[in-house]
Amino acid sequence: MRLILLTCLTMIAFASNSVLNRMAVDGGGIDPSSFAMIRVLAGAVALCMILTVRGGGLPMLHRDRIVGAFSLAAYMIGFSLAYVTLDAGLGALILFGTVQVTMFGWTALRGGHSTVRQLTGASIAFTGLLIALWPDDTSGGDIVGAALMVVAGLGWAAYTLVGKRATDPLAATAANFVWTLPLLALLLFGTNLHAAPSGIALAILSGAVTSGLGYALWYSILPRLTPQTAAVLQLSVPLIAIAAGALLLGEALSFTLALASALVVGGIAVAVTASRAQAGHS
Repeated sequence: MRLILLTCLTMIAFASNSVLNRMAVDGGGIDPSSFAMIRVLAGAVALCMILTVRGGGLPMLHRDRIVGAFSLAAYMIGFSLAYVTLDAGLGALILFGTVQVTMFGWTALRGGHSTVRQLTGASIAFTGLLIALWPDDTSGGDIVGAALMVVAGLGWAAYTLVGKRATDPLAATAANFVWTLPLLALLLFGTNLHAAPSGIALAILSGAVTSGLGYALWYSILPRLTPQTAAVLQLSVPLIAIAAGALLLGEALSFTLALASALVVGGIAVAVTASRAQAGHS
């Protein structure tokens, strides 16, 4: 029960990132580059403060920092830039659909075994994602935005996979944020930077709470989840983002998204109960 509650809290935090980013950027309160940089800075400060209180070193020179920092930077860049054109819910669908495919594919390449029921559930959920991405008048995005979110999804998948090796999730997350900051400063520096107080506040909230603390919690949960289960569980995030986008941002809840949501929920239910069902028949 505790694992379920922590997982639900983490998924809500992830969905909040989509809503906060869309709210700040689409509202004109901040540009995407500034949002990403402030988000990472706030996350790094919050995590380092917690680490200082708790005690323990910052593993800045660990071998996983290279993959962790570059994958987190790819996620942050693609995520922020994509929400210039994508609705919060649609962006989350593309993001975590990419994560799912990447993680299942990586597991297969490494010789991992997926049950028929897991594959069936993943297929149902992915069909829902394809329906959501099918071009229509209510799609709420464009090809460039979708491509940027795919990049973000690839980065997050790599970040999730390397996170399973972390022996100290909080310290690893803090170190990754610290290393990511100079990468973003180099890659996103431009002349059109602007940030109003409202945009800065949303970026800090996203960085310190829903990103920094959310990722640390996710790192602590990951060792108890299989890669397949972790991938499929994250597909609940788009549903939360769709609902929040409709309620808080006034984004359209179309029939296409409603149908896609139903398929994603069904796919999750099939996939995450696969192990239990298999154990019951053994």
